[in-house]
Amino acid sequence: MAFKIKNAPSFLLLLTIFFYTAATIQEGTSSTGGHWVQLQRSIGISAMHMQVMIDNKVIIFDRTDFGPSNISLSHHRCRFNPRDLALKLDCTAHSVLYDLAADTLRPLTLLSDAWCSSGSLAPDGTLLQTGGFNDGYTRLRAFTPCPGRNTCDWRELPGHNLSSSRWYASNQILPDGRTIVVGGRNAFSYEFVPKRNNDASFQYYLPFLKLTRDPNRGEENNLYPFLHLLPDGNLFIFANRNSILFDYAHNKVLRNYPAIPGAEKRNYPSTGSSVLLPLNLTGLNGTRLPDAEVMVCGGAYPGAFSLASKLKMFVEASRTCGRLRVTDLKPEWVMEVMPTPRVMPDMILLPNGNVIILNGAMNGTAGWENAANPVLSPVLYRPGLADPSPRFQLLAPASTPRMYHSSAVLLPDGRVLVGGSNPHRVYDFRAYYPTELSLDAYYPDYMGAEFEHLRPSIVAVEAANNTASYGGVFAVTFSLRVYREGGVGVTLVAPSFTTHSFAMNQRVLVLDVVGVQEVALGAYKVVARGAPSLAVAPPGYYMLFIVHAGIPSAAVWVQVK
Repeated sequence: MAFKIKNAPSFLLLLTIFFYTAATIQEGTSSTGGHWVQLQRSIGISAMHMQVMIDNKVIIFDRTDFGPSNISLSHHRCRFNPRDLALKLDCTAHSVLYDLAADTLRPLTLLSDAWCSSGSLAPDGTLLQTGGFNDGYTRLRAFTPCPGRNTCDWRELPGHNLSSSRWYASNQILPDGRTIVVGGRNAFSYEFVPKRNNDASFQYYLPFLKLTRDPNRGEENNLYPFLHLLPDGNLFIFANRNSILFDYAHNKVLRNYPAIPGAEKRNYPSTGSSVLLPLNLTGLNGTRLPDAEVMVCGGAYPGAFSLASKLKMFVEASRTCGRLRVTDLKPEWVMEVMPTPRVMPDMILLPNGNVIILNGAMNGTAGWENAANPVLSPVLYRPGLADPSPRFQLLAPASTPRMYHSSAVLLPDGRVLVGGSNPHRVYDFRAYYPTELSLDAYYPDYMGAEFEHLRPSIVAVEAANNTASYGGVFAVTFSLRVYREGGVGVTLVAPSFTTHSFAMNQRVLVLDVVGVQEVALGAYKVVARGAPSLAVAPPGYYMLFIVHAGIPSAAVWVQVK
């Protein structure tokens, strides 16, 4: 099928190829659930990267090499960078700090180009931000929260530069609190941040990254590889269609998993997404490791990038998801079909164990002007349902397309923050799919007023300094209007660094509940056992939710150590 789209100021013929039908909505699904609220009409920048911080603020940033943004730096400050490709003297901000409670913004100063970079939180809550483009290829940046003050800003760490250019790389927090940085364009290696003097090398060659790169120029299909730390301490790495179990400490591939079925490619620019499904510690008593299952959704077919970038022909995206129980003796992919095709999806784990799939397009790939047909309706995926047919549910549609260079993160109050979308080399507000500077929040249906009587409210965490120690038990008191027997759970959620459809370091732990008791009228205490090991829960700050009858509370921050 072909159709024309009128563009301002020109006309653009977009020829769209469908493998099945143009309708793309699978029968048996309905569009209900949740609602959307626009938080900011403009934050001044497009939200290419986002990270929730432990002071309930969100760092948002874009690239720096396209010219001025739509928000000025504070106090008439300007940034001078002789290596910048657009503006040597730039008085606008390319990063902001968004205060969730106050709904306000503060401009921040990025000193080098963080375009298509990666990030992770250190155990103390500092954001370590790695790589980028041009003068940012090997840069290590840091942002440390300063609750109650408005003085903290980006810091460059010039004495701790990366060993290789890391443009389109991925990060994963490790059991020792360090971060592994894997891949990047023409970077077939990995390294650790921070480095140690006794490291045998400052970077390590990983042939898997070269083997999974497609040969066509610009169509690598293995950038931003999916990384998931498994409960045994090894690393699951997925790129293109293939995946391995990797012992990063000894630079050794322990297992090659089966290729995901289907022809579709799953990594940038044929961008899909991936999550490690919630790790369930219930009943393990801290003596056994939980099963681990990875899910990969969306992507694009071979050649789709070239057709889109050269001919503006947009092939229908993948509509499949695959689940792989990576801890099985003989793992096999189990495939499922989404209600719509989707490339550039974001997959966000919710505190009740479900997954929301949102953003992206039905046709094309990632890249400049490489996609068409934005997918406005998120999809809820319920992995715990035995029958696969009702696992997917279409949700209330957004009004704003979120395509290339959009992002999403889970907030401590249970909402999903969504921003960005800029499929253009510069900010273009007149294009058919314009640059988006707005910021929206999706309210899942569990936040509806009809569930208010089932929603717990955390009163206190009965642990020193809100610490959930490894293997130790701790209590949480909470209030609740209507209690349902056997319906209380405790989840820890690691906040993600999200960019390019991959929420790095995202992790949900369903803790083992030792007991629940009523301590006063409408007040309850749940006792839970902390994570059994550093590999199950890398050290750092997590959002702790009480989940009752599938309805989560707002979170409080706890430190796992």
